[in-house]
Amino acid sequence: MRSKNKGPVVQRREQVDGTTTDQRLLDSRGPTDWVHADPWRVLRIQAEFVEGFGSLADLGPAVCVFGSARTPADHPSYAQGEELGRKLVDAGFAVMTGGGPGAMEAANKGACEAGGLSVGLGIELPFESGLNEWCDVGINFRYFFVRKTMFVKYSQGFVVLPGGLGTLDELFEALTLVQTQKVTAFPVVLIGTAYWSGLLGWLRDTVLADGKISAADLDRLVVTDDVDEAVALMTAAQAEGS
Repeated sequence: MRSKNKGPVVQRREQVDGTTTDQRLLDSRGPTDWVHADPWRVLRIQAEFVEGFGSLADLGPAVCVFGSARTPADHPSYAQGEELGRKLVDAGFAVMTGGGPGAMEAANKGACEAGGLSVGLGIELPFESGLNEWCDVGINFRYFFVRKTMFVKYSQGFVVLPGGLGTLDELFEALTLVQTQKVTAFPVVLIGTAYWSGLLGWLRDTVLADGKISAADLDRLVVTDDVDEAVALMTAAQAEGS
């Protein structure tokens, strides 16, 4: 059965439309009457911020876990995600993900089964059908930029499992905010040395070598295969910031 979450609304079968709210906001093609409609969209954007702030204000210490929605349940990264979710809960953190399948589901599952708080912040997409079943608290957003604000505002750090473009987007968003001092004491840990070594090599040998970033920017990234090390770094950062 076709299904799509559109903010708080669920569409099924013939009611599923083929566009997203972000797409309609950013698409400047077509009739110019969008000029008159955009100011009213501010109210919807405001409502998403209010809903997110209100739902997450009492969340407590939390860590965001990112990773591919395409990670199958029998993949080693899925098992790592479950272990990570469980150990973050044991360390006193809530676990927050994008709420989707794959690596996100794994982290939510580990957190939920460990008896901790498992949070999913979903996004309206034409090819995903809502939050995974392991989210104890779930919010569906229409706008990526609102969702990103929630990830950064209500987490003490990011742990990043192997992923694709969406995962890279969140990774570099965090690094940019740290580099520009929009956020402080915000650790970013990549799990999977074999997966991430090519990216780190390019950043070091090309981007850094050409003077586009500083060595300190690279130092902000920790790459490991050890889930315990990732959790320890989150715990140390929380202690430092408290």
